[in-house]
Amino acid sequence: MNVSKNDEQVVARKAGGLNPAVIIPILFIIGVCIYLFVLGSPGNFKDADKLGSGSVAFSSVEGKDIHPESFLGIIYKGGVIVPILITFMITVIVFSFERYFVLGKAAGKGNLDNFVVQVRSLLNQNKIDEAIEECDRQQGSVGNVVKEGLTTYKALSHDTTLNKEQKMVALNKAIEEATTLEMPMLEKNMMILSTLGTVATLIALLGTVIGMIKAFFALGSGGGTPDAAALSTGISEALINTALGIGTSAIAIILYNFFTSKIDGLTYKIDEISMSIQQSFAEFN
Repeated sequence: MNVSKNDEQVVARKAGGLNPAVIIPILFIIGVCIYLFVLGSPGNFKDADKLGSGSVAFSSVEGKDIHPESFLGIIYKGGVIVPILITFMITVIVFSFERYFVLGKAAGKGNLDNFVVQVRSLLNQNKIDEAIEECDRQQGSVGNVVKEGLTTYKALSHDTTLNKEQKMVALNKAIEEATTLEMPMLEKNMMILSTLGTVATLIALLGTVIGMIKAFFALGSGGGTPDAAALSTGISEALINTALGIGTSAIAIILYNFFTSKIDGLTYKIDEISMSIQQSFAEFN
């Protein structure tokens, strides 16, 4: 069965980038391992020689009896929500790097502003073949869309079966379809950053509530003499989860807005040249 050029382009774009269904479970396993074996390393706690090797979680000493002596140990004491928040953090980092490289590739080679100026200059001179060559050198999403528009421009300029209005409609449709094919690659996995920007705060709030429940339970269970150690542990757990969640959420939101602005910039360049293509076609045909 033959596959059309557009179908091949759609498949290629859908296949590009990281697959969240595979990557996120792997990152969760990494997050749990970081929590257990890095944060939970006996070296991060007092009386480490009594805890043995490996992880505090698998030592013979109960977690409530150990006291951290480093910042990593303090984070470990944040409780079961911490590995989830760690997973969120490394997910934000991994997919941010992925978006950075994908959008960098989408921007193509050379200066994008110079490419736009060069193509518009060639269009004003009706040098379509030279403009197509510029797109081949650019090798980015903007170049792909512009090349598709210019190829259609060239074909329509030799078409005698359509009137000028029909040609303009066909040209505009070709540019819109090319843009539609490029957008999924640009926007893929952006929803992950957007979602984590909100969900990280909510999960942190859950950890905060759990810590405060433990704190107030310690306050009430001691009768007239509350357990100060258990009280401080509960409050500490609440604050650790709050800090991790807010930090992850802030980074996710900042990066999401950064990448969104880069996508908007690419889209603006596409619209700018597309308008020039249509104006050039209307002038010379």
